[in-house]
Amino acid sequence: MSLDFSYRHLYYFWVVAHEGGISRAAERLGMAVQTVSTQVRELERSLGHSLLKPAGRGLVLTEAGKAATRQAELIFQLGEQLPGVVRDAVSSPSVRLTVGISDGLPKLVIRHLMQPVMHEPRLRLLCHEAEFADLLADLALHRLDVVLADRPVPAHPNLKVYGHKLGASALGWYACPSLLEAAREGFPQSLAEVPVLLPTAHVAVRGRIDLWFERLGVRPRVVGEFEDSALLKTFGASGMGVFPAAELVHEELVDRYQVQRVGHCDGVEEQYFAIGTERKISHPLVQRLLPPRAEPAADAPEATGAAAIGASRPDRTGTRRRARRT
Repeated sequence: MSLDFSYRHLYYFWVVAHEGGISRAAERLGMAVQTVSTQVRELERSLGHSLLKPAGRGLVLTEAGKAATRQAELIFQLGEQLPGVVRDAVSSPSVRLTVGISDGLPKLVIRHLMQPVMHEPRLRLLCHEAEFADLLADLALHRLDVVLADRPVPAHPNLKVYGHKLGASALGWYACPSLLEAAREGFPQSLAEVPVLLPTAHVAVRGRIDLWFERLGVRPRVVGEFEDSALLKTFGASGMGVFPAAELVHEELVDRYQVQRVGHCDGVEEQYFAIGTERKISHPLVQRLLPPRAEPAADAPEATGAAAIGASRPDRTGTRRRARRT
């Protein structure tokens, strides 16, 4: 690989940017001020742009210097991780899986999505939760093996990632015992009378819920909105309001939160996607997460035609009926 600049020069500049001046950088590096200054000038010469400019009695970053600092941050953060990565690879023959979790995904659903890999005896699982856009950026930098999300890959010509649809789950409405009778009476019109909790708009399914209300001509009595799905369920279970949840985790909802289903949110599904940097997934554990023959479409980054998650949906009486395949 041919480079037009030296990483050593870049490192010295990075220290200067962090320390706020050449003198402090030289002190940290244990080098002469003139030596550090020379290294930075060499980097500027290689890049063809000034990275520092005088300001009062000191120096500040130019726009080019700010851009170079951002890139240097990424480079040297990865470099700092190298000893640990090598040490872990030698000391423990584990199978590492680093997963980005979109903060719009319900926590109970994540456990279901991850189930195919949970019995790997050598698994070393690292989960990072963040906003969807931030996770895609980390994925593009190969900091993550896969991103689990509630939405497909957005159309972007410079975004080299591919979505694989894992499936979908029907949505239901749940309530604690104190609200159950009132919520069931005249459902779903009852949702205009009883208190209702909803996910915030950053969750993909929220738009579908709003359309469902609009289609029914129901104006819900919304008393709370939550970004965190576990917080939504906790407040719902405490009696604050009736709330929507994926029927894929019906049993866990009933057991953990002591709530009951009010009714189905007919026609509304929560969708799940695995997003990676490869059209054909090669990581053996990520392969396990995908339904059989789940490949992205040839003309789009989003996959189509994957099997549905949750092959059955329990009705109010507990009888199981088949859910729609996607």
